[in-house]
Amino acid sequence: MSNLKKYRVSSGLILRVLAVAIPIITLLYFFVREPSNRAEHKRPTAKTQVEKAPEPFYKMGFDTLVYRFEEASLESGQTMGSILLNRGFSHQDVHRIVTAAEGIFDVRLVRPGETYHFLHLRDDTIKTPSILLYEKSALVYYKFNLRDSIYVERFEKETTIRVDTAVAIVESSLYEALQKQGVPVQVIMNMADIYGWAIDFFRIQKGDWIKLLYEVQIVDDSIPVSYGRIPAAQFYHGSKLWNAFWFSNEDGSYKGYFDENGDAMKKAFLKAPLDFFRISSRYNPKRFHPVLKKMKPHLGTDYAAPTGTPIRTTADGVIEKMGYTSGNGNYVKVRHNSVYSTQYLHMSKFASGMRQGKSVRQGDVIGYVGSTGLATGPHVCYRFWKNGVQVDPLKEDLPTAEPIDDKYRQNFEQQTAVLIKALEVLSLPTFIQ
Repeated sequence: MSNLKKYRVSSGLILRVLAVAIPIITLLYFFVREPSNRAEHKRPTAKTQVEKAPEPFYKMGFDTLVYRFEEASLESGQTMGSILLNRGFSHQDVHRIVTAAEGIFDVRLVRPGETYHFLHLRDDTIKTPSILLYEKSALVYYKFNLRDSIYVERFEKETTIRVDTAVAIVESSLYEALQKQGVPVQVIMNMADIYGWAIDFFRIQKGDWIKLLYEVQIVDDSIPVSYGRIPAAQFYHGSKLWNAFWFSNEDGSYKGYFDENGDAMKKAFLKAPLDFFRISSRYNPKRFHPVLKKMKPHLGTDYAAPTGTPIRTTADGVIEKMGYTSGNGNYVKVRHNSVYSTQYLHMSKFASGMRQGKSVRQGDVIGYVGSTGLATGPHVCYRFWKNGVQVDPLKEDLPTAEPIDDKYRQNFEQQTAVLIKALEVLSLPTFIQ
């Protein structure tokens, strides 16, 4: 009996101990076990933030982290001396700077609107700038070192070549159509030179069109500074497609424009004795319809143009005759070879240095448009002889220059294939297509 009582007492004590111990053990399990076994309770760890140093940015060759740029434009009445004096330089300093520029930069030729930059060292305690950069053009600038050893240097900005495209459709004037498309005047002139042997621009028709690829030299990623050659052009005129492609060998000793078959664009004769595009650029294009009247009381071709417009010989030759008659007015006749001769009538005056027996080259100016002799208005009458008989040059199968050299033909064909594809992607309006 005593043993049973003793057991009951012990059992009750054990139960009370377990009742207290089990919750404690449970809590210890969750808070003492390895963190890897309770990933959901991980405390976030603070990460060290490391600040990256700013990347250097270079402007005109100078690190903007090192130099602070102060940009301005020259105002009317300002001089190189005045902008230096305004930045704290003494008259003696200015004299030294101007002297250092002699033979490199003429400070008297600065013009209002030109941009300049004063560069200050960011950690410098001296108030005067250390460098002056003066932009004389979009391409050329001058560096003036203004501290210690004063000197001046000339620099050109780094340039890249961009190829732009244009499509123009004639409504009244090809020149006007190209300008509406934003084609620079220099590119238009270059195009006229390319096609001057193949197309008479005085007879362009409404609906004719042209596609161009042309090079633009740019600085600062977007600013045009000059216009280069035309790699490819395609001209639709007179129900015919005229292609022109530039080709040059590696050293540039062999170069020129050729059609898709490798025949040279340059011919023995220019199509017209006047440069229509230079007339158009100098005067309002609306005054000149591209199809000028062709009067036929004789076999000459009349080209109307303002008095004083230069007249050019259409091919190499020798001046056979020149002078004045009551019908022809002032005229020049050029013998090109044993077969061909040309004559230019009604000049206002002869070009300087012209005389009988003088050799002239294709494109040389031999006189100027006028209305001397039997003429109702300023124009040049262009006459063309073949074997002593007057003929219409527009209907003649005139001699051509040599085709592309066989040793370059493979390279030419490969290059031309790429350019043709580039022209094909330039779309014309659907009503033209």
